[in-house]
Amino acid sequence: MVIVAGHLQVAPEDRTDYLNACREVIETARATPGCLDFALSADLLEPGRINILERWSSAEVVDAFRGDAPEGPDTAAILRADVAQYEVASHRTL
Repeated sequence: MVIVAGHLQVAPEDRTDYLNACREVIETARATPGCLDFALSADLLEPGRINILERWSSAEVVDAFRGDAPEGPDTAAILRADVAQYEVASHRTL
C-alpha cells in the first residue's frame, strides 16, 4: 500500500475555489482501479490549509494516475506544500 499525505497552503480567500477546482481530480482518482481513498479537505484550524490523504494499492498505480489524471487547479495558488509518499509494509485495521 502507498499513502500520500500532507497539506497545501493557499491564501485563505482562495481555499474554497481551489477545493472546488479539485472536484474532477478527486472523482477521477476514486474511480481509478487501485485507489483505496482520495481526499482533500479544508483544515478546521488554519484558514488557508488544505489537508491531503490518499491511499493506493501500489506505487505503480499512483504513478499511472499522476500521468493520466485530469488537470487540476492552477498550481500558482499554492503558497507552500508539504506532501510525501509513503510505502507501507504492513497495516492493521483499527
